[in-house]
Amino acid sequence: MAAAALVTENFKFVSLFFKSKDVMIFNGLIALGTVAGQSAYTVFAFHCPCASGRNYCYGLAAIGVPALAFFLVGIMLNKRTWDLVSECRLRKCRKLSAATAFALLGSIVGRAVVAPLTWVVISLLHGQAYTCALSEFVDPSTLKNFPPGQGSEVMARLSCPGGVPEAVQSFWVEVERQLKYESQLIGWLLLAGSSVIIFLIMCLKRCSSPLGYLQEDYWSQYRHSENTLFERTAAVHTNFLAAQNVKSFFGFVALEKEEREQLDGLQSLRPINSTDWNRITGVYLYREKNGLPLYSRLNKWATYSLENNVEALEKEMDVLS
Repeated sequence: MAAAALVTENFKFVSLFFKSKDVMIFNGLIALGTVAGQSAYTVFAFHCPCASGRNYCYGLAAIGVPALAFFLVGIMLNKRTWDLVSECRLRKCRKLSAATAFALLGSIVGRAVVAPLTWVVISLLHGQAYTCALSEFVDPSTLKNFPPGQGSEVMARLSCPGGVPEAVQSFWVEVERQLKYESQLIGWLLLAGSSVIIFLIMCLKRCSSPLGYLQEDYWSQYRHSENTLFERTAAVHTNFLAAQNVKSFFGFVALEKEEREQLDGLQSLRPINSTDWNRITGVYLYREKNGLPLYSRLNKWATYSLENNVEALEKEMDVLS
C-alpha cells in the first residue's frame, strides 16, 4: 500500500509538472523535485572514499556533475533554445540585435539554472559532500590536543569508522562540525545572493516591458493556450493525414469509432508547406499592427494571411523588434 501510494504521488507530481503553465509554479516544481532527488542521493548513494586526493574529487563531483547535467537538460528542454537555433538557421540571426539575444539567452539560462542551483544549495546545506571534499585540507594544528605528525592522509580517513586509530577518530566530531558550518554558511549565502539577483531581474523585466501588468499576463495566457491548442491540433492533423495516406494505399484505414466520426466531419487534409512552417518558427518579440497586438508568429501569420497581404507578410516575418 505504501509503495502504491508513493507511485501515485509521483505520477501526480509528474502530471502537475508538465501541465503547469505558470513559470513560478513550474520552477518551484523543478526545485522540489531536485530537493527530493538530492536528499535520496545523499541518503542512499553518497559514500566518501576516505582517501587523500579522492575525497576532493568525489565531493566536488557529487556537487558539480549532477548540477551540470541538470543545467544541460534544462537548456535542451527549453522551447526557446530551439526557437533561437531555428532563428539563426533560417534567418542567419540578421534581425537579432545584441540586446534581444542577451534577453533570450538570459531567459533560457534563467529557467535552466533552477535545478542545478537547487542541487548545489541543498548539497551545501546537507554538508556531506563539502565535508568529504575538504576534510583532508583541515589543518591538524587547529584541533586542540590532536596527535602531532599526522598528515592529510589521516585527515581524509577521519570520516570512515575504523579508518584511523580510536584516539584520532574522536576528533572527527569537531572536524565535521567545523566543515558543516562552512558548507551551510556558503549554502545560505548562495541562496540569499540568488534571491536578490532574481528579485532585481524581475524588477528590471517589469520596468522595461512595453506592456502593462494585465496585458502581459494576458500575453502569457495566450502563449500557453496557443501552444496547447497547437500541439493538440498537430497531433490530430498528423494522425488524420497519415490515415488519409494509409487509406489511399490500402483502400481502407483501421480507426477507432471516435476517430472515424471525427475524420468523416473533416474535409480532405493537405500537408502544410515548408514556407508557412518557417514563418511561424523562430524567435518572436511583441509587436503591433495598426495599434493591435500581435502576440506570436502564428498570430502575425494569421493576421496577414487573412488580409492576403503576402508582400507585407514576407517583410514582417523577418522583423523581431
